[in-house]
Amino acid sequence: MSVVTPDQVIEALRPVQDPELHRSIVDLNMVRDVSINDGVVALTVTLTIAGCPLRNEIQNRVNGAIRPLPGVRDVQLNFGVMTDDERAALREKLHGSPAASAGSAPAQGHAQGRAIPFAQPGSKTRPLLISSGKGGVGKSSVTTNLAVALAAAGHSVGVVDADIYGYSIPRMLGADREPVAIDQMLLPPESYGVRCISIGYFVPDGQAVVWRGPMLHKALEQFLTDVFWDEPDFLLVDMPPGTGDIALSLSQYLPRAEVYVVTTPQDAAQKVARLSAAMAKKVNMTVRGVIENMSWFTGDDGKRYELFGQGGGKSLADELGVPLLAQIPLVNQLREGGDNGKPIAAIAPQSEVGQVFTELAKKIAEMKPKKIFSQALKVN
Repeated sequence: MSVVTPDQVIEALRPVQDPELHRSIVDLNMVRDVSINDGVVALTVTLTIAGCPLRNEIQNRVNGAIRPLPGVRDVQLNFGVMTDDERAALREKLHGSPAASAGSAPAQGHAQGRAIPFAQPGSKTRPLLISSGKGGVGKSSVTTNLAVALAAAGHSVGVVDADIYGYSIPRMLGADREPVAIDQMLLPPESYGVRCISIGYFVPDGQAVVWRGPMLHKALEQFLTDVFWDEPDFLLVDMPPGTGDIALSLSQYLPRAEVYVVTTPQDAAQKVARLSAAMAKKVNMTVRGVIENMSWFTGDDGKRYELFGQGGGKSLADELGVPLLAQIPLVNQLREGGDNGKPIAAIAPQSEVGQVFTELAKKIAEMKPKKIFSQALKVN
């Protein structure tokens, strides 16, 4: 029987990633004290925090990597916890310094502070602002299912729930695990391949958010600078309805953002949705397309019923000079998915609506991104 060596164990563990940081546990210096005695491999993995919620997943990955090695009879895995200094070094390695991340107003390139990563010239991330002029058009369900469809297509995806007063993304994604804090760096929960952050994680259940503009600004700043997004391909932002403080702040934080306007076929809805497009133009952001939600309902008789009228999305798209990217039917499963945290794009991708989101994700992914902003944006 061949005898495995500690170096072979380390190499076998190199492909094993921390499920939150998406980095090798070897490269993160989490693997310690490897020893082998009579075919039993003993080792310690140091977790980032005590009570790590994904401890069992790490254990399964470690066992799965070591047990197939020749001569291994058993694995004795112990867990430790990083010291404060080790966590600080890890945060510095992955996310830089947390210093000077506070501020009261965004400034384009002149303030001293942490740079908004998605405004940097070298950023590969495409920020997508999913907006609407009014509430009740299904903007959050569109954001959720589009994010899931993009992730299913192989893209890395993050979602910022910027609808501070009406946050709903964690529930719709089924992302009920709270963010993990590592030395002032937040690790966003992940569900269906989508990472998300929301004020809902920091407010007691059932409590209203009663904030003025500066507090809203600060929360958004932290969502963009203190969260470890790890440079996703797409960062979707679920915008609040209307054209208030949050929309203004995000236009300054994310000058490269692409705006996608959600409306229903109803004439009154598209007239209000036009306002969010007008604001985007005013702050020099690009509207890339219109998404029409609740376009029709298919009855048991197979007939389409256009409950909210017809033509609103196409009319708005023509007026703005952008494509109508999708018409999303009204189905009960879409609503149920938003309530129970099982998005239809994840659990029924071959359904009529699931295929609409798959095609929508494909169209957006194939679009050429907006030109990179020439000056890095920093926060006071």
